[in-house]
Amino acid sequence: MISSVVTVPLGLLALLYGALSPMECDSCNGAVAERFHDSWTIGWTVLWIGLIVALAVLIASWALPHQLRFAARRVGLALAAPATVGVTFVAFMALVDWP
Repeated sequence: MISSVVTVPLGLLALLYGALSPMECDSCNGAVAERFHDSWTIGWTVLWIGLIVALAVLIASWALPHQLRFAARRVGLALAAPATVGVTFVAFMALVDWP
């Protein structure tokens, strides 16, 4: 439950930041704009894929049966979901060639 409360807003904030980041280069032109656009397209794709993976991990943590033998797996998946969002956002920021 706590993982859902953390993962979903983090994912939405990462998606919002990624979607609004092209405005960073509104005044760019020429080679700088082309380089930014190309790198942003790759970063945007990585961001979407990573957020889909985080959602899949979160759903997997929900889907495991609530039995004692699956408790460690559920906790591991619940901790991995927000971590996946964080790693994905860092990858997005590293891939984009900011002006």
